Amino acid sequence: MAADKTNPDGDTGVITKTRPKTERPPLYKVMLLNDDYTPMEFVIVVLERFFGISHQQAVDIMLTVHRKGLAVVGVFSYEIAETKVTQVMDFSRRNQHPLQCTMERE
Repeated sequence: MAADKTNPDGDTGVITKTRPKTERPPLYKVMLLNDDYTPMEFVIVVLERFFGISHQQAVDIMLTVHRKGLAVVGVFSYEIAETKVTQVMDFSRRNQHPLQCTMERE
């Protein structure tokens, strides 16, 4: 086999394209904040309804919010976190409670 002028060793190679690695989208923590007016039972309903949390988990999270001032309810993509915050805030206002729900980048 004769050596190629551009490849003196006579080796053949494969040209590969490198694809840029796609990064995972950032995640956001959704948090409930404590206040002195929203009933504990209402917070439990919110957790069960909008986050699909069992009753016992909802009670545990509600108590964490009550004792520590805030609790992370879940971690979601931006769009889902934003939707959950909006749902909780709208539901709270319709029921005349000042419950606060926020999100922050993890």
